[in-house]
Amino acid sequence: MPACLYIVATPIGHLSDITLRALEVLEAAHCIAAEDTRHSAKLMRHFGIDTPMVSYHDHSPAAHTERLLRHLQEGKSVALVSDAGTPLISDPGYKLVEACQQHGFQVIPIPGASAMTAALSASGLPTDRFYFEGFLPVKAGQRGTRIKALKRLEATLVLFEAPRRVLSTLDALIVELGDRDAALCRELTKAHETIYRGSLSQLQAFVRNDANQQRGEMVLVIRGCDSEAVQLNAEVEALLDRLVKELPPRRAAAVVADVTGLPVRVLYQAILDKK
Repeated sequence: MPACLYIVATPIGHLSDITLRALEVLEAAHCIAAEDTRHSAKLMRHFGIDTPMVSYHDHSPAAHTERLLRHLQEGKSVALVSDAGTPLISDPGYKLVEACQQHGFQVIPIPGASAMTAALSASGLPTDRFYFEGFLPVKAGQRGTRIKALKRLEATLVLFEAPRRVLSTLDALIVELGDRDAALCRELTKAHETIYRGSLSQLQAFVRNDANQQRGEMVLVIRGCDSEAVQLNAEVEALLDRLVKELPPRRAAAVVADVTGLPVRVLYQAILDKK
């Protein structure tokens, strides 16, 4: 194998989802850099892979990165894996990839399972454009502020969430986004997989009434802002009318968008329609 860093996707649940190419790389690599060697050891045992593993995660010291770079300098290959799914998608590894590129080492992705794309494909929501947010902030105030910043996006939103926070996150989503269509995708590819589609309030009731839905790995997929469905109330129209007397139309629309959270495109079009 060429001396390079392989970014290897591993199953998010069902072990049969691993690719043949991933198995070949994991078996032939000089070493495997794993987020949690104990967790990854189960996968390696299942497929009879005895490649040496070293620990590499978000809190690894710089010496660990330097050690892996030395392997590459010596002409050895390194395979990077996370606990599940595709490394670097809300998982560690960014610093190592950046270091490899800065030192001129090739980085080769070995694609495979990802909870993000799996959830999108089964959600029944638009997939032509989507925005992956990952995990929202833990603190309620910061979480609300971040959701408010996503309010105007017309792309489908994809969030990861921890089970202990899913109800509070659904509460915040309803407050900031309204009762949009959404899907809860839980424990994907595992024995207790759940894909539940409905409004955010329906998801909230579903999770609240079934303690089992408050366990495991979760992905929330939420419909983006529907600009065509936005109705401007009298207060917003009055604000637009006042600002457009002082500012260019695009600037007036941008200011009102900052205040109201409505899409700039809709506000700008409303100004044009009145001319």
